Amino acid sequence: MQFSKLFKAAKPLIGCVHLLPLPGSPSYQGSMAEVYNQALEELEIFKQHGLDGVIVENFRDKPFFPGRVPAETVAALAAVGREIVKVAEMPVGINVLRNDGESAIAIATAIEAQFVRINVHMNAVVSEQGIIQGLSHLTVRLRSNLRSDVLIFADVGVKHAAPLGDRGLSVETKDLTERGLVDAIIVSGELTGSETNAEDVDIVKRNTQCPVLIGSGTSPDNIDKVFERADGFIVGSYFKEDGRGNNFVDNARVGIFCKKLHALRGRVYDRRGN
Repeated sequence: MQFSKLFKAAKPLIGCVHLLPLPGSPSYQGSMAEVYNQALEELEIFKQHGLDGVIVENFRDKPFFPGRVPAETVAALAAVGREIVKVAEMPVGINVLRNDGESAIAIATAIEAQFVRINVHMNAVVSEQGIIQGLSHLTVRLRSNLRSDVLIFADVGVKHAAPLGDRGLSVETKDLTERGLVDAIIVSGELTGSETNAEDVDIVKRNTQCPVLIGSGTSPDNIDKVFERADGFIVGSYFKEDGRGNNFVDNARVGIFCKKLHALRGRVYDRRGN
């Protein structure tokens, strides 16, 4: 599977399904039924507005494990993820926070999701969980051993972190592409919801043949600046009530964003004379 064949639309819009706290996390409320219901409710909003894909994340399991997550997290993500895959009618991705790429690959393969997001695929960063080291050598081999065609979307200059040794976006991008064997690269701002620097997107684009996605901070107010630059958009915080990441998805805000995106897509379509 290739990125260009996975999504029907050019410059796909991917929404985040931020799950309620899962079993084992400090904020878990004791009911998986609530986790299922909230996830499927937000998925339905995304479907109504014609999003091109979704990423399922254990977003509310803070504080996160820096590496491998426990069995109960894997089980819960797989269970909810499978319910989403069955009704999504669009590509589904898995992101196991903070950085469990192996579990993400395993879950995605088992539930027939199409892609994963891995925050630190290569290199090492200092984060709120301490030092996180990329394990691309294990993740990519696991994908091969499972005979899986799940795509790997990996972050460069990952948010909520600083590189342990800053080699620059250009070098990191080249390594992800040539040595990390990724299928798409994600560029983000410094924190969840932070606007992504358009110049950073340009640097990454110049140093890879992979699709480049903007992973944070895109809104109807700034998408004009980056629309031509990027190959797709991952949106989480803007879709939430008041634009705050910990809130729930707001139907009206999804509609506003999609209206703006569709207008930009139409403008490009018309300019090309099609």
